[in-house]
Amino acid sequence: MSRDAPPGKFKAMIIPDLPKNVGAKRALIGINGDRRLFTILDEIHHVPASNPEKVIYLQKLQFEDSRESEFRLGYYMVGKKAGRTRGRWVWAQFALMVHARDLRAIIQKAKKKGWI
Repeated sequence: MSRDAPPGKFKAMIIPDLPKNVGAKRALIGINGDRRLFTILDEIHHVPASNPEKVIYLQKLQFEDSRESEFRLGYYMVGKKAGRTRGRWVWAQFALMVHARDLRAIIQKAKKKGWI
């Protein structure tokens, strides 16, 4: 089910369903060129009140090579550029900037899950 953006500074548009990544397997290339595989064990998401077209995720990851768990903090934005990503959630490629109230909400959710 999609969400409608609230009226205000955002143009009214249909917001797509939030991405669900639990159980997904991903890979990353480390700074030394090594490829590491991980599984997303669980995730928390939070939509900032200041921008309904952004959703912040805290993901609990488990690496296959060491079985260690780590956390990844990132965000999705609704794509704006013409093409296949327009109107879809796109994993952001820049460092996350987050308001203190939103960070507190994410930390509270992580505490409730027993992650921290």
